[in-house]
Amino acid sequence: MTEKNDKITFEEALKALEEASGKLKSTDVPLDEAIKNYEVGIEYYKLCSQILNEAEQKLESITK
Repeated sequence: MTEKNDKITFEEALKALEEASGKLKSTDVPLDEAIKNYEVGIEYYKLCSQILNEAEQKLESITK
């Protein structure tokens, strides 16, 4: 993941994940491109998960 991706918002990362997923659903995508889109999707999935985990931890610390 690049430094730029570490600074994007959850909404931006989710949109990028949805775009990668949408490209995978297309049946006319060459295999190499499908694999690349899958890899991109996995990276954005990880980033979304990380952002959500950090938000959850922050909320837990506030409510304690």
